[in-house]
This record gives sequence, C-alpha cells and structure tokens, in this order.
Amino acid sequence: MAKRAKRPKSVLKLPDLDYSKSAVLNSLPSLNSRRSYEYAIRDFIEWYCSEPRLAFNKTVVTRYRIALEQRRYAPSTINLRLAAVRRLAYEASDCGLLSPDLAAGIRRVKGAKRLGVRVGNWLTAEQSKKLLAVHSGTQLRDLRNHAVLAMLLGCGLRRAELVAIKLEDFALREEHWVLADLIGKGRHMRTVPVPGWVKSVVDAWIIAAQLQNGILFRAISKTGKVHGQGFTAKVIWSIVREAASGCGIGVIAPHDLRRTCARLCHQAGGELEQIQFLLGHVSIQTTERYLGCKQRLQDAVNDQIGLEPEPRSPPY
Repeated sequence: MAKRAKRPKSVLKLPDLDYSKSAVLNSLPSLNSRRSYEYAIRDFIEWYCSEPRLAFNKTVVTRYRIALEQRRYAPSTINLRLAAVRRLAYEASDCGLLSPDLAAGIRRVKGAKRLGVRVGNWLTAEQSKKLLAVHSGTQLRDLRNHAVLAMLLGCGLRRAELVAIKLEDFALREEHWVLADLIGKGRHMRTVPVPGWVKSVVDAWIIAAQLQNGILFRAISKTGKVHGQGFTAKVIWSIVREAASGCGIGVIAPHDLRRTCARLCHQAGGELEQIQFLLGHVSIQTTERYLGCKQRLQDAVNDQIGLEPEPRSPPY
C-alpha cells in the first residue's frame, strides 16, 4: 500500500524553522544579505517560539509587525525583518513544510509606512576637497587612504564594491578608464567610469605598494609594509571617519560619499539616467533620493521649454 503524502503544516516547530532558514540563507548570493537575513529570521523565530503554539499565517506575522513597531524600530528596519519572514514562508512552502495558502497570505502582510525621506549627509565640492587633502602625504598609508576616498567620491562606489576591486578590473573603454563589469548589489553588473584624477591617485598607490595583480586595497602593517589580500569593509569606515575628523567636517559615513558623488554629478549638469547607470540603481526613484533634490518653483524646469508665445511688440 502506497504511503500517503505528508500534508503541509500550519504550525512550524523549531526544526522546521531552522531548515527553512538554512534554505533562505543558501539562496542569497550576497554575504551582507545573508548576515542581515540571518539576524532578522533568528529574531522572528525567538518571538514565534516564545508564544503559544501559533499557526504560521498572515495574522501572526501581522502581530509580529506590531511587536516590532512597539519596539520603536525604524520603518526600514521593520520592512527588512518582514521581508526576511516572507522569504522564510516562501522557502517553507517550497520545501513542503507550510501550506501554500498560508505562505501566500504571509507575503501579503503590509510593511511599515515610511514617513518622509531618510536624511542623508552630502558634502559640498569644497568639503570634499578638504576631505581628500587630509591624506595628501607621500607615506604608504596616506597614498592608500587618499585612493580609497577618491574612489568613493569620484566613482560613487559602495564599501563592499570598493574592497572587492582588483587591478584587473580597470580597463580602457572608448579612451576612458572604467571598472569593467563590476558586480554590485543584487548581483547587478555595471561599468563604472573612473575620472582621470581618480586613476592618477590610484596609480600612485599601486606604484608605491608595488602591486602587480589581485585586490587593489590591502592592509598595511605597523612597520609600513603591505601584507595580506585585502581587508574588510569595516576598514573603510575608519578611513572615512579619520579623514572627516581630520578636516573638521564631523561624523560622516562612507555611503555619504556615494550620495555626495551623485549630487555633485547632478550639479555639474549630469543627466539623471547617467547618474543611475553610474550608481547601479535599478529604480530611478532610488537615484532621486540620493540626490536629495527639492523642487524649484522660481525658474521652474517647465518655464522655458520652447512652447511659450512670442512676446508682443509694444503699441506705438
């Protein structure tokens, strides 16, 4: 007699949740995404298992969202946690552990509303020059840190992208230096133009460090020698903070230099679409948030578009 197929569950126990969590983490290509989702799913599992035997459904996940709101988490944090839980439900359903109907209901749970726009920091061109000037010396550490800041400000790179750059990634395209086929967030590929002044700063570091190939930015020992094969993205934080403190700008994050690159490009007349290509954004709305622009009502963009009637001659 054939065995009857197991019916999907409505209540998941800890082994089921752990199995589904592993399936989620194995499906994520980015190390940062795996780290964020692992923490978010672990938090949900602790909350879920602390309650009486609850069905894993839309109502329960809605209760979890309310619990997160009561902890006064930011909407972006809540939405990240909910995205992880939705992914958990999807994988549990795909593994035959959870009813597809329950998983579909969980995926319909609405996220937290964002009130306004997240505030970011932008540097002016003068502030950016002061930041770069902090490491204008000829010591090996100065040359490396100067190149790091130049790549962040001049190319608008993310920290994870910056630490993964290799010497072989630089190429000439249409007589212009670029980072060819850069793999960024979400495994999206793009080509990043490298301004001439940035390439000169990077070349100075490469020559001084006597690099031949491999990872571009590497650790420097206390004796002033290059060693190892690269460093973590956390080092970028310390480089940016040290430089900001050295020129009196205040506390800024590496991502603020990415925003600054976007705004300076826009102020220099760069097209929004081209800035989107540079930053590697899938959505144009994301690029608009990076620019931090406000609508100009005086001398508005649609005041002079070539459709205005010709001015009449005054009567004699």
